[in-house]
Amino acid sequence: MTNEQNISNNTVPDSMSQVGIIAKYTFLDYLRSRRFFVLLIITVLIGVILTVLVHFRSAAFTSSNLDFYSSYWGSAVTFVIILSGIFFGGDAVSGEFQNKTGYFTIPNPIRRSSIYIGKWLAAFVASTVMFAIFAVFTIATGAYFFGSNIPYQFGESLLFALLYLAAVLSFTFFFSSMFKSSVISVIVTVILFFFVFNLLDSFVLPLAGIEPWFIITYGAGIIGNVLTSPFPPHGPLSAPLGPRRLITLSTFNATIPEGLAILALYFIITAIIGLYLFEKKEFT
Repeated sequence: MTNEQNISNNTVPDSMSQVGIIAKYTFLDYLRSRRFFVLLIITVLIGVILTVLVHFRSAAFTSSNLDFYSSYWGSAVTFVIILSGIFFGGDAVSGEFQNKTGYFTIPNPIRRSSIYIGKWLAAFVASTVMFAIFAVFTIATGAYFFGSNIPYQFGESLLFALLYLAAVLSFTFFFSSMFKSSVISVIVTVILFFFVFNLLDSFVLPLAGIEPWFIITYGAGIIGNVLTSPFPPHGPLSAPLGPRRLITLSTFNATIPEGLAILALYFIITAIIGLYLFEKKEFT
């Protein structure tokens, strides 16, 4: 064997190759994991339950083609996306510290950025599988009632949902980088998405008359709103509450440009901060 061959065999893969290798084997780990099959079952159950509801309460779902996609897809896809982010991103980085796996990868000539990006890509692909399964349920059920007449708004909603998925994963990776405990990072993410954001977006800020433009779930509202005709007005839409109507609740709806900007900023900012935290965190 020549010296050139020895050098070639000992060459460290470049950053892009490292990202690809890490993404590949992380995704394979997801496929073999229990969490993948648990989330797969949950996603299928959501699709089955909604399909059964459409079958027995067709008038509530199928008054029009667009109303069906709004009721079926718009009401549940964000839930599937959040679950995917929690399942695949909640402990993706913190697990490197908690399970000590980082001690085997970091000493090697592998960039931390390659590990972070590779894991993110693997989580995105795994989440997209769940996303695609639910999309198939939606299209199949819609085809049963309306044939192949799929409204163009559904295609827009698909693209918005993919951007939301990317933003959710960046957000969950950010918290996963912040904590060394997988349990804490997952619990914090669950509390934020299922309680804090919904409470702020639906009640606290509308009660104060403040547009929740800085909340990721507010920007994600365009996923369902684009399936309504006409598109809901931006607001504020005020409605009095209580028997004496002394309290006013102001409702806001993000416009499409505003929603896209919110999701894009969450994706970019949390991805950069999460990567920075992972780069600086010490394995002790």
